Amino acid sequence: MRIDLRLGLSIQVLVLDTTTMRDKRKLDDLKIVLYYSGKVIIGEAFLYFVPFVVALFRGEYASALDFIISFGFAMTIGSLLCTVCVTNRKPSWTHGMVTSGIVWIFSIAIFALPYWLSGHYSSYVDCMFDMMSGLTTTGLVLIQDLDHVSDSLNMWRHLLTYVGGQGIVVLALAIFYDNSGTGYSFYVGEGKDERLFPSVTHTAKSIWKISLLYLVVGTVALMMTGIFEGLSVGRAFFHGVWIFMAAWSTGGFAPMSQNVLYYHSTAIEAVSFVIFIIGSLNFALHDAAIKGDRKEIWRNLETRSMITTLCVLTFFMSWGLQKFNVYPSLMALVRKGFYHLASAHTTTGFMTVYPGQLAKEWGDVALLAIIIAQMIGGSACSTAGGFKGMRVGILFKAIVQDAKRLLHPSNAVVNEKYSYHGTRTLSDSQVHSAGLIVLMYVFIFAVATVAGCMAGYPVIQSAFESASATGNVGLSTGVTSSSMPVYLKLIYIFNMWAGRLEFMAILASIGFFGSFFTGNKRKRAKEASL
Repeated sequence: MRIDLRLGLSIQVLVLDTTTMRDKRKLDDLKIVLYYSGKVIIGEAFLYFVPFVVALFRGEYASALDFIISFGFAMTIGSLLCTVCVTNRKPSWTHGMVTSGIVWIFSIAIFALPYWLSGHYSSYVDCMFDMMSGLTTTGLVLIQDLDHVSDSLNMWRHLLTYVGGQGIVVLALAIFYDNSGTGYSFYVGEGKDERLFPSVTHTAKSIWKISLLYLVVGTVALMMTGIFEGLSVGRAFFHGVWIFMAAWSTGGFAPMSQNVLYYHSTAIEAVSFVIFIIGSLNFALHDAAIKGDRKEIWRNLETRSMITTLCVLTFFMSWGLQKFNVYPSLMALVRKGFYHLASAHTTTGFMTVYPGQLAKEWGDVALLAIIIAQMIGGSACSTAGGFKGMRVGILFKAIVQDAKRLLHPSNAVVNEKYSYHGTRTLSDSQVHSAGLIVLMYVFIFAVATVAGCMAGYPVIQSAFESASATGNVGLSTGVTSSSMPVYLKLIYIFNMWAGRLEFMAILASIGFFGSFFTGNKRKRAKEASL
């Protein structure tokens, strides 16, 4: 009897020790995730100096104080995470993916503070909505009285869009991180999968060099255009910087509430069109073009896919608009119709009409073309959102391959090839991955559409707004406003987050934190059984 009791106690101690060790490993994993999240937050905090300098230059001293307070708050949170969770362990693939996922949640909560202090928002949820919209380069806004926002706050809004387009973790990699092996998981976690160089740190720095090069050229072009259109030199400079940041990052933010319509300028629309088309292309394409391999642009499967879908959708959109005689002249059809379709397909979100006009004048066929364009989006490893033209091209190639297999003998080997920075052979794993991502996009799009209908909005407008949030676009029919239900704001926040990170980091984060709850349940079950 005594032996049985000792044996039972020994087994119980062994089980509890094993569970304790497992819980300790989970806590160590959590420390790694929080430690690197703290490093990213510290890196982001230094961005406050840009709007702070603008505030001093423009004499906006109240805004300057807001940015000082916000900087101190962000540095405090980041430093606490790095101090309390300090670790010498190298992050694994899982750690990198989870960090890439949750650091965006940290960011919208922490870096929305200047929005709240500005007094232009009715709630902190609205501030976090606009922060997520900026970082994910979506462009949907809940800000109030945008036309009277300070220049420094406008700089903060557009700077976040510009940084978010490249990736906030990519920024941290470029500045802090020097381990090319484990750093790749951080990079992929932000929805990027194309290395320009073997070292992911080198790739991150190259992405920023490309973006800064275009920033100079694009700002000068827009500034000169603005001066030509009658803006003062100072306003032309700031508006040029802001419009470029939003166009290049396919972000959709604008310094005025009427968006690009405010300028009533064909020239500014043309320059912004060129910038957001270029911004929607793969960074590897930019690198190839800069190095002289411009033929890659035309033979690339992704480029061909985007051109094809843009042409097809242009036909249906034009047919829909002509059906209601919305824009009778060709120039109006190009400036209003095609501009918005391209803005949707590149997930930029620039608008040259009022949201109410889209809802009341365009008709269902034209709006459906815009919805599809928003969901497809731009290129992989670019600033654009959507489920990407590359995946559309892969799925089309898969259909062609299956059709060829049906026409060939059963023992014939049919391989479909395509060009994507070299000649590649289509594999089942690529088709499976592309199909799964598209399916997940469609699922959360459908959920948000139903949520919009439950809030009382018409089906077509709910679908339009859902596609805009899910595809990180920013076009609106008027659904997005500070008066919409809080639950719909939260759903849109989730869709913007999931769409930007393409689900991988999201699923990793859910699994990581879910393991803590499942682990506690198992622990209690084992203790109860003993």
